[in-house]
Amino acid sequence: MFGWSETSLFAILVGVALKSTIVLGAAWVAAFALRSRSAAVRHLVWTAAAAALLALPLLSISLPSLSVPVASETSVLFRTTAMARSEAPVSQPLPQVPAAPSHSIPRRLHWRFSIILLWAAGSLLAFVQMLLALARMRRVRRSALPSAYSHTIAELAQAVGIHHSVDVLDAPSGAMPMTFGILRPAVFLPRDASDWSDERRRVVLLHELAHVRRGDVPLQLMARLALILHWWNPLAWTAWRAFLAERERAADDLVLRTDTCASDYARHLLEIARVMQSGPALGWAAVAMARRSQLEGRLLAILDSRTNRKPAGRSSALAAALVPIALIAPLAAIRAQGPLSSAIPADVDATIRAAVAQKNSEMVEKPAAAFEVLRQYDASRRLLDSAAAIHEQVSGARSEDYGRALLKLGDLERKRYRASEAESFYTEAVAVLGDRAETAPALMYLGVLALGHKNSTVAMDDFRKAQTLDPSLAGQARMWTAQADERDGNATDAEAMYRSALAVENPTSNDHTNTTLLFGRFLENHGRADEAKALGNPLPDVPTPPPGPNVFRVKDGATPPKVLTKIDPIYPVEAKTAGYSATVRVQMEVGTDGTPHNIHVARSAGLGLDDSAAAAISQWRFVPGTKDGAPASVLASIEVNFHLQ
Repeated sequence: MFGWSETSLFAILVGVALKSTIVLGAAWVAAFALRSRSAAVRHLVWTAAAAALLALPLLSISLPSLSVPVASETSVLFRTTAMARSEAPVSQPLPQVPAAPSHSIPRRLHWRFSIILLWAAGSLLAFVQMLLALARMRRVRRSALPSAYSHTIAELAQAVGIHHSVDVLDAPSGAMPMTFGILRPAVFLPRDASDWSDERRRVVLLHELAHVRRGDVPLQLMARLALILHWWNPLAWTAWRAFLAERERAADDLVLRTDTCASDYARHLLEIARVMQSGPALGWAAVAMARRSQLEGRLLAILDSRTNRKPAGRSSALAAALVPIALIAPLAAIRAQGPLSSAIPADVDATIRAAVAQKNSEMVEKPAAAFEVLRQYDASRRLLDSAAAIHEQVSGARSEDYGRALLKLGDLERKRYRASEAESFYTEAVAVLGDRAETAPALMYLGVLALGHKNSTVAMDDFRKAQTLDPSLAGQARMWTAQADERDGNATDAEAMYRSALAVENPTSNDHTNTTLLFGRFLENHGRADEAKALGNPLPDVPTPPPGPNVFRVKDGATPPKVLTKIDPIYPVEAKTAGYSATVRVQMEVGTDGTPHNIHVARSAGLGLDDSAAAAISQWRFVPGTKDGAPASVLASIEVNFHLQ
């Protein structure tokens, strides 16, 4: 909650705006459906909508995310062959993020931040206005004297179902009768009420007591707060006006149920609205008897003998409480997005600025991981750069946190097949962290790079240290040590290390597969083909899942897609260092959007070639295949031939 950036806050506001529109739309539908019911029932609908609007922002933040995954399209069938390059393309230098808190922010405000400021300013202004109105009404109440008609209130209160005392206080002459107070509500009558007839005073007091009986003052404050939060939404203003109109009609109905003559009540209401004036605090803090803008509808409802004037029953109140909960709880939790997208900021620069300003590395590390899963490596790199800068500033360049940040950068560059950058980050991370198990994978990679640079001594030292720090890497370390011995012409030592590696590796693991491949090649190179054959084929065809629904094959009459653009796979450092060539077959579905989906390796090659092939093919683009003349998803197979040049 405390790690919000302007982007995440903007996303919350947009989500609340959309969800509040849904809530208000549902309230309008419910109010229309209940048009034959009483005003008290419809007022319950608008009260529930106001409560839901107040709860939406809080629930949207606090409830666990209920992600709505974006369904992937089904795809196609195709065959082609790709040649792998021996080296990764040269990367462009990435912008570095300064770690100092003096990181400059552009002078021109981002449009998202401007919208946030506008919303906050409008809500703050309205909230202050309401507080000032409440404060003024409190002062008026403290200075007000008891009205001369206080003695008549008890009997009228019982007539509308009130069984506690209600104060009747004087208001300035000409002021509109009103009710104010949450815990101790009071009715304000103008001093010139002494000039009214007994009947007019009676109906005015009954109307204000109806507001007290119904609890309209606290309900108005709640609805006003909802309006303050959603002041920018036109539907919120129309809902506010409907809330006020139904409230007054419900109070009128309560008065008319006390055997008050409808025509006389309408005449008194019209005269009060014509003569009396609303105070400046009226609409913000107190509940007034009459508003001229609502008068026509109220008079028609009062004089219509067919109007339903029944109070809202317990079942209606229970429904008004439970239905909004059932609606807004899942609505507030919904994140209309695909997997991982909740962790991905819409504005990386804004996220980095916020993280640097707050010195909060977690704000950039989580979205960096999400970007990495989606293979958006440039964005992930920028975020991890800023995380490392924050750790360096906060904890120091020799700290464990900084060292682990360097390991993450090394892992990312390794996944991008940028060996030189991965080597730089890993070397520095090992120097910072020292002999720790978490550095063992980095040491293994550095050893492979050293072996590729024909520095067997350094390589074997790295392999020995890696398996010492993390015994689970013993099989890998011994396999690569065998490679080093083989290069140095130590065939006896190499064979011993190969057999030692196979002895400690899980027979079903990728490490065991890789060792078997390289040991078999070693035996063949030394004229021992029968022994190599006895090792068996560690790379049988891999069963692939059946195609999804509405995915066609060429033999089913579909036309194959055509390649628009393709990315050549990158030769992994491990396979290149081992001098290993092989062919990977990948099955996928080419969707009607021309992109590959559901990529699966159908024939494995080991030593990182499978991942490289799948990563490259995921970036291919096609002209979609067709079925009966229409674009269709087609099943495709691609063979990727890895050959060192």
